[in-house]
Amino acid sequence: MNPSRRAFMASATALALSGYALRAQAAANGFIDGPARNEVFGYGPMVKDPYGVLDLPEGFSYRVVSQAGETMNDGLMTPDKFDGMGCFPLDDDRVILVRNHEVDADEFNLSAWGTAHRLADDIDRSKVYGVYPDPDGGVYPLGGGTTTLVYNLKTGKLERSHLSLAGTATNCAGGKTPWGSWLSCEESLAGIKDGLPQDHGWVFEVPANATGLVEPKPIKAMGRFKHEAACIDPRTGVVYLTEDVENSLFYRYLPVDPRHLDRGGKLQALAIVDQPSADTRNWDSVMWSQGQKRTTRWITLSNVESPEGDLNLRGHAAGAAFFARGEGIHWAEDHLYFTCTSGGVGRHGQIMRYVPSPREGAHDEALQPGQIELFVEATDRAVLDYIDNITIAPNGHVIGCEDRKIGTNHIKGVMPDGRIYTIARNAEPHDSDDTNSELAGVCFSPEGKTMFVNIYSPGVTLAITGPWENFRV
Repeated sequence: MNPSRRAFMASATALALSGYALRAQAAANGFIDGPARNEVFGYGPMVKDPYGVLDLPEGFSYRVVSQAGETMNDGLMTPDKFDGMGCFPLDDDRVILVRNHEVDADEFNLSAWGTAHRLADDIDRSKVYGVYPDPDGGVYPLGGGTTTLVYNLKTGKLERSHLSLAGTATNCAGGKTPWGSWLSCEESLAGIKDGLPQDHGWVFEVPANATGLVEPKPIKAMGRFKHEAACIDPRTGVVYLTEDVENSLFYRYLPVDPRHLDRGGKLQALAIVDQPSADTRNWDSVMWSQGQKRTTRWITLSNVESPEGDLNLRGHAAGAAFFARGEGIHWAEDHLYFTCTSGGVGRHGQIMRYVPSPREGAHDEALQPGQIELFVEATDRAVLDYIDNITIAPNGHVIGCEDRKIGTNHIKGVMPDGRIYTIARNAEPHDSDDTNSELAGVCFSPEGKTMFVNIYSPGVTLAITGPWENFRV
């Protein structure tokens, strides 16, 4: 080896050893964790789960609450594809979970009816919203909807579960109301044009205290589109809605009666002042950067029942802004956060923060308009990638579930200053190009000591406890 080559190799070896030492030190400090990179320590590095379900930091543990395929108390099967979920207080020891099932119109064997629809006649058909004609001549309920679970925080036991919304399609996420119900959202535009006897793409309200199937009444004034999630400003009753398409709008619903959403209201889409038909996605050109804010206005939409499924396109043509797959949304004190799963220059995801006007929805709102901020734009998929469902932790941090296209999905925390850390890791695979199931439905018990989360499919609901007070920057 000639001297220059030997010097180069020595230098490269020294750099490699230096890099190894830095990575080892970072790992020891908890800032590098397998495929994830943390911007703060958080709760520390993940400990591998010997059961291969969910990796958690030291001191944290989980209990399995519910699994797809189990028989519920109503005799039906627990449907698969666990997605959005809300947690409600029942008494001092128990909570109610209302959980979505994102079962598509043609995924018959994943529904509550079991294989070959063997349980489909065991329910009250008057409480079924949508059906499909089967080639064998039968007419069967669609498999989407919600299940309701009663979980005892003190004993760590599931006490009962039942189907609570039936005959809907692709129930993705939703949101809690201040009066104790769950808004379950259909992420589907299946309908009459596809050979079904009814259109889909609606929001349905499910009271948390319902002990059986609820009347499946679509809130059509909230619009027909690929609904993802919803949240309500408890001060005003305004409902905010996200849409899971790559050219989505961000919506608000001004109800006539905030306590009775099905009595009608006005549906509007967010626009940016002085930037008509803005594109917030930063794909083809960069409109804004992390931390920047824009003043907003709202455009009233027409023909919101949208038989053509083109509400987003008509809204954008009228001046509404495009967002990149609006998904999780959650209210936080005097503002809200929502995610744009594929937003950003690298398409790894964005989190928006919207601060409503003090006169939100009033005729003089323009005097004090609302503000939207690009709160986080992911630039490194090892830090954050495809953030989907979110909630707000008791400490005010945004907690989000990844729905990554490749590799391992995580639950991530985002501090108020935008720094990100890992809370949990779907246990397998860590180093493969295959993707494990997404995580979804994250929510906290009312006292803030238990975090619930779903593994999407095969569906599993977990209850996570641990030293939440031990967060470290």
